[in-house]
Amino acid sequence: MQYEYFIGLRYTRARRQNLFVSLSSAISAVGIFLGVAALIVVLSVMNGFQKEIRARILGVAAHVQITGADNSLAGWEAVAAKAREDPRVLAAAPYVNGQAMLALDGNVRGALVRGIDPRLENDVADVGAHMVAGELARLQPGEFGIVLGAELARALRVVPGDRVTLIAPQGLVTPAGVVPRLKQFRVVGMFRVDHFEYDSGLALVNIADAQRLYQLGDRVSGVRLKLADLFESRTVTRDLYRSLGGDVLISDWTRSHANFFRAVEIEKRMMFIILTLIVTVAAFNVISTLVMVVTEKQADIAILRTLGAAPRSVMKIFIVQGAVIGVLGTLLGVVGGIALAVNIDVVVPFLERLLSVQFLSREVYYISELPSDLHLDDVVLVAAVSLVLSLAATLYPSWRASRVRPAEALRYE
Repeated sequence: MQYEYFIGLRYTRARRQNLFVSLSSAISAVGIFLGVAALIVVLSVMNGFQKEIRARILGVAAHVQITGADNSLAGWEAVAAKAREDPRVLAAAPYVNGQAMLALDGNVRGALVRGIDPRLENDVADVGAHMVAGELARLQPGEFGIVLGAELARALRVVPGDRVTLIAPQGLVTPAGVVPRLKQFRVVGMFRVDHFEYDSGLALVNIADAQRLYQLGDRVSGVRLKLADLFESRTVTRDLYRSLGGDVLISDWTRSHANFFRAVEIEKRMMFIILTLIVTVAAFNVISTLVMVVTEKQADIAILRTLGAAPRSVMKIFIVQGAVIGVLGTLLGVVGGIALAVNIDVVVPFLERLLSVQFLSREVYYISELPSDLHLDDVVLVAAVSLVLSLAATLYPSWRASRVRPAEALRYE
C-alpha cells in the first residue's frame, strides 16, 4: 500500500485528541447516507406512482387509436385486420365516442358515452376486470343497457336495474324546432378503475346502440389497439400510418395524455434536484471536516514535506480521507435506500399502525397505497452524483494542505 493511502486511512480513525474531527467525519458520512437513501426511495416511489397511474389510465384508454378524418371510420374491419398484421399489435376493437347528458330524478351529469363490442373490449382494455357490479357481457345490442363509472353512478344515485335518460346533443328537426334525442338506458353494471376522470365521467353502451343513438349507420368513431409493448407506441403509430395511408388519423397514449405524464416527469426531476441538495450539504460538511484536519495536521504535513513528500502526495492523503467518508456514506445510503424502497409496502403500514395515522386516505387519494418501482439506472445515477460531490469536496482542503510551508508550520513546534 502506498504511504498516501495508509496515512489517509489512518487519519479517518478516531483518536482521543481529535474526537471532534472524527465526530464531524461521522456526521458527514451520515448526511451522505441519508441524502442518498432519501433520493433512492423518493425516485422509486415516484416511479411507482407513474407506473400505477399509467396502468390505470391505459386500463381504460387505448395504447393506439385509429380514427377517420371526420371522427368517423367506415370499414373498420379492414382497418383492424391491417393493423393486426403488425406483430406488435395484440388486439383491435372498434369504438364509438359521443357526448351526452344522463338524467334521473332531477340529477343530471355530463358523460362521455363509449360504444363498445363486449366480445372484443376485454382484449384492448381492463374495464371488465374492474367491475363492481354486473359485467360487460350484459351490454347486448338492442337492449339499451349501460355501464357507469362508480362515481358517476353515485352522483346520479342509481343502482343496477334503474333506468337513466340519455340526452344526446344530436337533435331531431321537427316543426317545433330542434328537439334533443332522448333514450332510456337500463343500468346493467358499474366499474371502478380508481381514476377519477373515468369513474366520474365515462359510460359504456353496446356499439350497435351507440351507432343508432348517434346516427352513424355502419360507421364507428375508430379502432383501438393494444400493443405488446406500450413504450413502442410511437414507432407502431408511425409504421401504421405508412401502411394504412393518409385517410386516417392515428394517435398513441403518449400524445393523448402527454401533459399529464410530462408533469409527472418534471416533478420527478425537481424532486431529484431538491433532494440532491441534501447530499450537497453533506459534501460541504466534508469540506469543513477536512479543513479542520488540515489545520490540526499542519505539523505532520510539514514533517512529510521535510522528508521529501511532494505536494501532490499531500493532496492525495486528504483526498483519500474525504473519499473514504464519501464512499462509506454512499454505500450505506445505496444499501439502505434499496432496502427501504423494496420493502416500502411493509414499512409504511407499520408506521401507520405505530402512529395511528393514514398517509394516503381512500376518501382523499385514488391511490391509497404507497407504490415503489426501483430502477437500476436511478440507483447508479444517485450513487454517481454522491461520489462526484464527495470527491469534489476534497479538492480545496487537499490543495490547501499541499500549500503548507514546512518552516512556518514547525516554527513553534
